[in-house]
Amino acid sequence: MIRLLLLSSLMLSGVTQQNCTNLSSDSIIRQNVSILFYNVENLYDPYDDSTTLDDEFTREGSKKYTWSKFRIKLNHLAKTIITAGGWDTVAFIGMCEIENRYVLNKLIYETPLSRFGYRIIHRNSPDLRGVDVAALYHPKKMTLLSFQYHTIRFPEDTSIRTREILHVKALLFGRDTLHLFVNHWPSRRGGQEASGGRRSFVAGVLRHLTDSVRAVDPLANILITGDFNDDPQDKSLSVHLGAATNTSDTSFLFNLTALKKLRWTEGTIRYRGRWSSFDQFIVSAPMLDGRSGLITSASAVTICHFPFLVQDDPVWFGEKLNRTYSGPRFLGGFSDHLPVLIKMESSGE
Repeated sequence: MIRLLLLSSLMLSGVTQQNCTNLSSDSIIRQNVSILFYNVENLYDPYDDSTTLDDEFTREGSKKYTWSKFRIKLNHLAKTIITAGGWDTVAFIGMCEIENRYVLNKLIYETPLSRFGYRIIHRNSPDLRGVDVAALYHPKKMTLLSFQYHTIRFPEDTSIRTREILHVKALLFGRDTLHLFVNHWPSRRGGQEASGGRRSFVAGVLRHLTDSVRAVDPLANILITGDFNDDPQDKSLSVHLGAATNTSDTSFLFNLTALKKLRWTEGTIRYRGRWSSFDQFIVSAPMLDGRSGLITSASAVTICHFPFLVQDDPVWFGEKLNRTYSGPRFLGGFSDHLPVLIKMESSGE
């Protein structure tokens, strides 16, 4: 009853099929599985961790980060995740910019998410700011088989620390194995050209990991997601990872975000009036025709453009993200990225 009232409220507030997910009865009948990725924009707790550079996210720090602000952040994230699921609970949620396991515990046990029974995949990364890649999964929607974190070491400077790549192996529909890779690649700090080499290096590491999976199972179901800090056509993704941007290629990996051919008014992040699609889904070729049991497509990918996640942009016109902070100023919003959702089904093959 509680869930029905919540969904009715969401639909009345303007969440429609075009926003993110189809709320029709057809989506329930088809029994598909949804996977979400969300860069949550600095989910920190207000404690000072002496081992990381988190001082700004404390009561005394530049952001004057308090428990009440932390609580607002948690409930906003829960609202977004629940809305993304619509009538059907999201099976897996890849996340980045997570400070620690404590904030994830708060998210799944002390917000409206507590009724859904999510479980956590997490470990502290070497990142100097203490932000990690993590995941939530629903044990009734997927069976966790294993997970592994892969640390990145840049050969030109092994002292540089960045986020790890998370590899999750899970079982869907009780029979179909899926390999999920969750990413948060190095930022564009210093400019795209200056920082591009590091993203290309991480792309090469990820390609090695997917090639290793493919060597064991040539028809493996592989789903890659994350905040790549590059668009699908950039070299890190199209060349170094080898994710094809059109179906005429003979690649093993295909970038579904590129195949959607988004308009210039669409994307997951907006900077100075320009939309970019840094948050993406990439799949192995067998997932496009269902030959290994799971099937999806570019049309199954949606950017969750909920009305409460954006606001009017008086400077650059159009819309901007309803984010949590702008510099040191607390805005009380959600995130500086829009989440992305993909649905997949069992092909019965």
